[in-house]
Amino acid sequence: MSTLASIVVSIIALMHLWFLVLEMVLWDKPAGLRAFGITPEYAAQTKVLAANQGLYNGFLAAGLAWGLILGGSEGTHVKLFFLACVLVAGVYGGLTATRKVLWVQGLPAAIGIALVLAN
Repeated sequence: MSTLASIVVSIIALMHLWFLVLEMVLWDKPAGLRAFGITPEYAAQTKVLAANQGLYNGFLAAGLAWGLILGGSEGTHVKLFFLACVLVAGVYGGLTATRKVLWVQGLPAAIGIALVLAN
């Protein structure tokens, strides 16, 4: 179960690195416009806000990587903290932005928490 938990946490960290790239680099490019279903005009108006959001996603990825690198009980605590942050962000996004965020961000975090706790 420990290996599966580490794989899931790694995937979540990589997802948040991808979110960072989408929001900080690709927000106003075709890939970003498609991913978020936004217009070029909206992207231009919100580019700074999206970059800020992307930075936070990078912090989540870094925290999850830190927990994986630490290992042991310290790493478990760090992973659980950052997975809980991802879960809260996913629930909030699902309630305020689009239900898709709940499934793309919140559900994997909940699964990750369950797997980390199962170890």
